[in-house]
Amino acid sequence: MTEIIGTPYGSDHHGVVWAYQFVSGRPGVSITSDQALDIFSNPEKRDQDQLVWLHFSLSNTASIAWLRENFQLPETFYEFLGQEVGSTRVERDDDALVAVFHDVTFDFSYDASEVATTTLCIMPKLFVSIRLKPLRSLDALRSMVRKGHAFHSSPELLSNLLQNQVNVLVEIQRRVTGNVDEIEDQLLSNRIKATRAELGSMRRLLVRLQRLLAPEPAALFRLLNRPPDWISKDDLLELQHAAEEFSATLGDSATLVERVKLIQEELSAFVNERSGRVLFVLTLVTVLALPINLVAGLLGMNVGGIPFAESASGFAIIVTLLILLTAVLGYQVVTRLRD
Repeated sequence: MTEIIGTPYGSDHHGVVWAYQFVSGRPGVSITSDQALDIFSNPEKRDQDQLVWLHFSLSNTASIAWLRENFQLPETFYEFLGQEVGSTRVERDDDALVAVFHDVTFDFSYDASEVATTTLCIMPKLFVSIRLKPLRSLDALRSMVRKGHAFHSSPELLSNLLQNQVNVLVEIQRRVTGNVDEIEDQLLSNRIKATRAELGSMRRLLVRLQRLLAPEPAALFRLLNRPPDWISKDDLLELQHAAEEFSATLGDSATLVERVKLIQEELSAFVNERSGRVLFVLTLVTVLALPINLVAGLLGMNVGGIPFAESASGFAIIVTLLILLTAVLGYQVVTRLRD
């Protein structure tokens, strides 16, 4: 097995974060940007059975200039780089494929805003990817290369990248499902600790991922119907399999969104019911204390004619009347509650 040489973190002076060369289906070998340029500038090396993967950092301003100067990439690729984050797109430009894929950042903390973009240019012997922030799917694909996985074609790299995206989405769904299960158990046992804000954050995350990733299977299916001639039948089958898995995963995500929505509604009903009970108790206490407050207010006016003012048993008579009146009011309330 060919030894795989690791590349340092960050990009070089050309903006290349990492570059790998795959020759005759053997495991990838780490190369420099100058070595990659030498391969494509030398006709003998360019015509060999090989594949080169160049990964760039968009934060390095030298990346685009170096690509324009040394590689004949479709203009659509550069147009996609300047666009804002939107729907996933896969387009065919002459004999090349240009794609915009979305993924979560490498240090993703389940925040809906931590979604970034990867722009790809896929050609028979060249696979170019460029991003602004480190992304999980691309890092997983690089890990496969470093572990000795042999890639035979650029469509195979694309299909594995899609599979890694599926795995990332499944991981997010598994985490959210665990949180939702815990909240649901608390709700059933009346020990709710979560808030609607937490559920809303989960729902926004899933909806945002759906919005960004949902067009992806449809775009791939359009590609599968009219593929370039250099994509083999085996690669088409792999792409089709990845697209179907993505479609199924997005379906599961939609189901999870509906589940979160139902729990939000049930939590809202639970909070309203608990608030109603608290208000009822406060109202009941107010009603039962009404006779005492009324009599206390009347007897505390310090005016002439207050009953039982000169009677030695006046206090006992007033207390007895208040107890009886409060008992009658309490009985009326309990009777109406039973009805």
